[in-house]
Amino acid sequence: MDRADIVHEAFRERVAKGDLPESAAPVGPLAAEEAVAIYRAQCLSRNLDRTSRKMQKAGQGYYTIGSSGHEGMAAVASALRPDDMAFLHYRDGAFQTRRSAQVPGVTPAWDMLLSFATSTEDPISGGRHKVLGSRKLMIPPQTSTIASHLPKAVGAAYSIGLGRRHAPEHKVLDDNSIVMCSFGDASSNHSTAQGAINSACWTSYQSVPLPLLFVCEDNGIGISVRTPKGWVAANYSAKPGLKYFHANGLDLFDTYRASRAAAEYVRTVKKPAFLHLSLVRLYGHAGSDMQQTYLAKDVFEGWEAADPLLHSARLLVEAGALTAEEALAIYDDTDAQCTRVAAEVVTRPRLKDAKGVMASLIPPKRACKPTNGPGEEARAAAFGSDMRAMAEPQPMSRLINWALTDLMLEHPEIAVMGEDVGLKGGVYGVTQKLCDRFGKDRVIDTLLDEQSILGLAIGMAHNGFVPMPEIQFLAYLHNAEDQLRGEAATLPFFSGGQFTNPMVVRIAGLGYQKGFGGHFHNDNSLGVLRDIPGVIVAVPSHGADAAKMLRECVRLAREEQRVVVFVEPIALYPVRDLHKEKDGGWMQAYPAVGERIALGEVGVTGDGPLAIVTYGNGHYLSCQAAQVLAAKGIETRVIDIRWIAPLPEDGVIAALEGAEKVLIVDECRRSGNVSEALMTLLAERTGLPHARLAAEDSFIATGPAYAATMPSKESIVEAAKGLWGRT
Repeated sequence: MDRADIVHEAFRERVAKGDLPESAAPVGPLAAEEAVAIYRAQCLSRNLDRTSRKMQKAGQGYYTIGSSGHEGMAAVASALRPDDMAFLHYRDGAFQTRRSAQVPGVTPAWDMLLSFATSTEDPISGGRHKVLGSRKLMIPPQTSTIASHLPKAVGAAYSIGLGRRHAPEHKVLDDNSIVMCSFGDASSNHSTAQGAINSACWTSYQSVPLPLLFVCEDNGIGISVRTPKGWVAANYSAKPGLKYFHANGLDLFDTYRASRAAAEYVRTVKKPAFLHLSLVRLYGHAGSDMQQTYLAKDVFEGWEAADPLLHSARLLVEAGALTAEEALAIYDDTDAQCTRVAAEVVTRPRLKDAKGVMASLIPPKRACKPTNGPGEEARAAAFGSDMRAMAEPQPMSRLINWALTDLMLEHPEIAVMGEDVGLKGGVYGVTQKLCDRFGKDRVIDTLLDEQSILGLAIGMAHNGFVPMPEIQFLAYLHNAEDQLRGEAATLPFFSGGQFTNPMVVRIAGLGYQKGFGGHFHNDNSLGVLRDIPGVIVAVPSHGADAAKMLRECVRLAREEQRVVVFVEPIALYPVRDLHKEKDGGWMQAYPAVGERIALGEVGVTGDGPLAIVTYGNGHYLSCQAAQVLAAKGIETRVIDIRWIAPLPEDGVIAALEGAEKVLIVDECRRSGNVSEALMTLLAERTGLPHARLAAEDSFIATGPAYAATMPSKESIVEAAKGLWGRT
């Protein structure tokens, strides 16, 4: 017999007999009417769980990680305001059912069962996944990725204070709201959770406002691994900058008391708090989990005997809010409601094809107030003596800095954040003077944690900001990449575009730094970014393009709500010369403020019959090689694709018109990078002879061999000669 049925029958029998568990009396500030509303939400959540398991057995439902045992979260919802943004643990069905009753026009049973059935009419994900979430309820949808939502909760909380001082055009959160995020005791051990909570403490310790409520739902087990008794309290009760609260999560009166106190503290003091709820897990981890294979029977039967609904029924009876018969009637009513609604939702349409699934990969465009660009007086004040240098050719790093300045002048919702971006101005000086120009509010020196940097950006974007986080080196991205893949990129997908987190992530990357840093500061692979659906990846090769592409990236984020990654080739930051010393051939003048390079627009130098298709450092090296090849009678056209994802296929094909042969030059590794996609494109859409020159599948060394594994001017010349001479 399914444990859900055993718990169900035991609840009905024990309530009818008055056989209810003993515990503390109902005390605290919870009024009887509110207590009954919490209980009703708990019953609905419980019966939604039971219904989801029945639907799965009938082949009509697809998700059975339930909230049974965690119904105390309904009391947490009652203690908060419905406009407090909530990033939920996947066991928080009761939180959503209670908040649904606080907001007019929401039908929780219908909405959540549509999600279980993966119907296209599911109001949050459109049938793409069973997720808790609702735009009306201020609950962004969460996936099952463990603890990955905590960093963005920190960012959203930080944005509330910043929004008071610099209100963004598309501001979402009220100035006096707080942010709540919940997670399990097992999740609290994840490095992402540890980093986010540490980041919150680090921020609070400096008295920076951070109205954030962490809620740890401690049921004592993570799938099959038990949490040591007392571990959560020992780990979190005495952290600097973090106020600790505890409640018996089985007791709705005690949970409401502690939740209300914690929320009032966070809202008033503007500091984070940690609410620790002691709970039980019923039915195992999910429908497929056979907990009897790893737990002694007396353990899970003990949890079932402590069913929080039994505790709620007892407390309500003792408080005089309900009779036992009325408590049982509410439970039976929600059971019948779920059965009735489930029969209807399974008849509703589901996704059928790739087009339907992918419809929400790209978020909707949003209306933005028109802007005429930064005013001349503001520019003169911000740039100072730099204004006189703008007519002269400059290296890439300086033009990016100027572009950032103009963009921040034009759009006050832009904020820059990252390691050393403020006072130091970045490791390579790209953000120098920005802190002086815009203050520490908008140029944020973060702690050294890439997950927290990206989470800060994602959370701020939830509140209408256009963040521009900087990852110091491409190799540093990898321990935080799930913040882009699992969080930022999936948000519009799982919310039908109702929630978005537009941003421009700047990353210093790629290879060719002379003798510096080896692999950890030179990472020549973009595969980890290119394969994230919906994410735009841009790679400029010289300063003018960088400025114009960065403006387009900000437009894409601000107006089209896109997540954009702007990879800046480190080795090209200071480059001045192209063919010989002091020729200044790679420097550019700063483009006029209104100039942009549109997404998908490629660059072409020359019109020769041998096309060299490349990007980044490869563009620079190919331009050097083109001069050598011209001296040998081989005329070229060098095509800079600029946009790595999505690949500008039409632009490349148009640029190849009249070409006779094509050499692809890819500074990234042969496997999993851009050259593979370009080779496929040429094979599928042209009949042109082609070849590729790519980096070896190797890490990069420090010292004299810094460039040994990557294309060089000489190797490009040899590859071009070989291809051109081939019959």
